[in-house]
Amino acid sequence: MVSPLSNSGFSDTLVILGAAGLVIPAFARAKISPVIGFILVGLLVGPFGLGALVGDYPWLYHITISDPHAIEPFAEFGIVLLLFSIGLELSFKRLWSMRRLVFGVGAAELIGAGAVIGFGLHLLTGLDWAGAMALGIALALSSTALVLPIAGTTGPVGQTAFAMLLFEDLALVPIIFILGAVGPMAAAGGMMGFARVGGAAVLTLAILFIGGRFLLPKLFAQAARTKSPELFLAASLLVVIAASLATSAVGLSPIVGALIAGLLIAETDYHSEVEVITAPFKGLALGVFLITVGMSVDLRAILADWGAYFVGIATVVAVKAAVTFVLLRLAGIRGGVAVETGVLMGSPSETTLIVLGAAAQAQLIAPGPASFWQTVTAIGLTITPLLSMLGKRAARGFERRGELPDAEISPEGPGTVIIGFGRVGRMVCDMLAVHGQPYVAVEANIDAVTAARAEGYPVIFGDVVRPELVDRLNLGRARALILTMDDPVLSVALTRRVRGWVPDLTIVARARDTAHAAELYKAGASDAVPETLESSLQLAEAVLTDLGVAVGPVIASIHEKRDALRQEIKAAAEMVALPRLKRVRRAAAAAAGDAAEV
Repeated sequence: MVSPLSNSGFSDTLVILGAAGLVIPAFARAKISPVIGFILVGLLVGPFGLGALVGDYPWLYHITISDPHAIEPFAEFGIVLLLFSIGLELSFKRLWSMRRLVFGVGAAELIGAGAVIGFGLHLLTGLDWAGAMALGIALALSSTALVLPIAGTTGPVGQTAFAMLLFEDLALVPIIFILGAVGPMAAAGGMMGFARVGGAAVLTLAILFIGGRFLLPKLFAQAARTKSPELFLAASLLVVIAASLATSAVGLSPIVGALIAGLLIAETDYHSEVEVITAPFKGLALGVFLITVGMSVDLRAILADWGAYFVGIATVVAVKAAVTFVLLRLAGIRGGVAVETGVLMGSPSETTLIVLGAAAQAQLIAPGPASFWQTVTAIGLTITPLLSMLGKRAARGFERRGELPDAEISPEGPGTVIIGFGRVGRMVCDMLAVHGQPYVAVEANIDAVTAARAEGYPVIFGDVVRPELVDRLNLGRARALILTMDDPVLSVALTRRVRGWVPDLTIVARARDTAHAAELYKAGASDAVPETLESSLQLAEAVLTDLGVAVGPVIASIHEKRDALRQEIKAAAEMVALPRLKRVRRAAAAAAGDAAEV
């Protein structure tokens, strides 16, 4: 009979693959980074979670990881592939276009926040200067894997964060190099050992760069000619592993070699194909690494000393947010963007764990403090979405205090009021301007407001959830209200509220579908325009025109069909609302009869 321990590797593999199959789709559906999910899975199935109960409940063995150390090699390979992918994404052209933010604000933020945190650790904990600064730099890093999916790369916050994260990714090379050079191999021989390791490292890096520039294009050209994805993948992994082994052999971290391999391949014509073909392996291997991070978190230890962990994460977030905000303001970045970016960049990074491991391996940080700050980092990663929400609120509060003055509303009335200045709202405003109709738009996204103001649009910053803002719009004198925001519940509630105040106002609302349009008609909308209906009519119009049917009859038939469908939606809404209206009338008649009797 085979003992359970003999197939522990299969059991652990099943848990990991099952976690990937459940975590990635579930968190993607919730628009949350899977990084958090993998950490939570590690916490749940690790030795401090359900794994601690295997002795009492043996069946838990099959859904927990029995030997955390057995999967550490896979976790290390995940970090190697993560650094390789970072190297693939770097581009000298992109760096040059963003050089002021990348090498100015990005460098100042990493060095400044690292120095402040390191100085505080030296004073408060007694760490020597080298260990304190290494720990400060590690904690000053921010999460590329979490921040960019949350902020994107197109808006002001996303572009600013991307520039600083890009510098941090570049800085990993010298950081890991320095920490590897002062590791045990160098420390054992003093300054001579340090110089020997440094010289060997420089020579190895030079060989990698020179050899890679000549050999990699030929290697991938041969792989491309075979048109075999398997061979292309094998060549990519061969380059990563060979570069990692080369840097490991001279005393550097293997992730230095992985990052250099990515940089070299990024300069070839095959970087896009390599990035696509290695992405699934990178995601899975990174997930294994994050599971090991979660397994190292002891909730009982956190609860027993929760004050220290709270102070640790709060201090790191506060210092990084403050340093980032000040530097961005000095660089001329708008206050709201600086506030939101600073708070979002406040938590540590998954690369913090890499630097912590390198510092611990170099014997700059003792195992105890390294474990404490590893737990702080894991907590910081999980609260990054919360920091994003806090940053948005803080930015709105900052802007609301008067940095961005509101557009003036005429006492005679605003003309047409458009709620929501997104893609649809902008198109409506353009058409009103073409026909000389006065209007004012209201938008809750401060970045959209600023961009619209710069283009000359009369846009007010505000959230229509607040009744006082709606009162300020002077809707009693407006000619029409147009609701374009993509929030079905809010649009229905706002329609109902405004209709109660201004019975004769024309209210035109954007609807997701016919059911939502019926709800808007019941709430009092003059017209509700379902997106699905309009896209279908436009498609029919394009087909008929392309088939050679005259434009005039096509437009007339489209108008007739639109009117017929709107009448059907209104009739359906009235059918639903009729019983309710009868109940209200009966209740009013009964109340009037009771009053007459009295």
